[in-house]
Amino acid sequence: MKVNNRREFLKQAAVAGVSAMTVPALSGCTKQSQSESSHEHHEEQTLTLESRLIVPKAQGLKITGTFLDEISHDIPHQNWGEKEWDRDFRHMKEIGIDTVIQIRSGYRKFITYPSKYLLGKGCYMPSVDLVDMFLRLADKYGMKYYFGLYDSGRYWDTGDLSWEIEDNKYVIDEVWQNYGKYKSFGGWYISGEISRQTKGAIDAFHAMGKQCKDVSGGLPTFISPWIDGKKAVMASGGNLTKADAVSVQEHEKEWSEIFSGICDVVDACAFQDGHIDYDELDAFFEVNKKMADKYGMKCWTNAESFDRDMPIRFLPIKFDKLRMKLEAAARAGYDKAITFEFSHFMSPQSAYPQAGHLYDRYKEYFEIG
Repeated sequence: MKVNNRREFLKQAAVAGVSAMTVPALSGCTKQSQSESSHEHHEEQTLTLESRLIVPKAQGLKITGTFLDEISHDIPHQNWGEKEWDRDFRHMKEIGIDTVIQIRSGYRKFITYPSKYLLGKGCYMPSVDLVDMFLRLADKYGMKYYFGLYDSGRYWDTGDLSWEIEDNKYVIDEVWQNYGKYKSFGGWYISGEISRQTKGAIDAFHAMGKQCKDVSGGLPTFISPWIDGKKAVMASGGNLTKADAVSVQEHEKEWSEIFSGICDVVDACAFQDGHIDYDELDAFFEVNKKMADKYGMKCWTNAESFDRDMPIRFLPIKFDKLRMKLEAAARAGYDKAITFEFSHFMSPQSAYPQAGHLYDRYKEYFEIG
């Protein structure tokens, strides 16, 4: 009898203990549910908020192209796979991007596709064929893809752009043979970046541009030089500006000479817009458009979406700076705006949280979505 009573007591105590433990857990679930409900309500309220921009909207030239940079030497690699890149192409498409430009197919020993020629010269085998992946995604999202030529690094070491001709003779033929079948393959980016009269530049641009057009049945080519303005300083240096900046007159004289030597094989020029100050944009942009028109070239702007004005290199740009540059491009009558570059500095899934906010402000300004 005593044994049975003891067993009954222990059984009741165990039930009471479980009940006591269950109450806080249920209470916690209730609190979590209330918190989630409150968060959802806050999001609903946020979605109904109207824009409070105090400047006229949609006055700038819309960005319709972006570079793709996964062979970089001064911004971090995001190490995305195809799932992340597919999502990024969707984000691009949402704001009207119709052109993607692979900034270079290789830099020194790192390459973006398994090139038999470059592997034979000692380059490293890539784990993913980025050229194939970008072309497939461009096909999927109805975009044009521009292939960026190989950069051996020898131009940067010597100051002579003609060093880049030889390797690209093989790369251009190889790439067109292997990837020219894709419907999205829409053109070529001659990736050598210069700012002024540079040794070998005219001959190099002409030789590579001609070969690109010859092998592909005349597909368009373009270049994206920088303006040697006050903010044209070494990324690795500590200065944000320099004193010996080019004048508008010098810029026009030197680039008129370059354009005259390449305009038969280079279809567009997208000057980088970040090396001059914001109150200089109109003067330089007007001259750029005038020169392009004179030599029968398209005038694009490379609207940099990273900030050159900060000592930290490089972070997403302040929205107002991007807005002012796009508005100046619109005033000058530019033909197209591309950016360097969406995935790091404007994408909602960028490693930089500020990039997603820039994307939101851009959509707000252009009244997208």
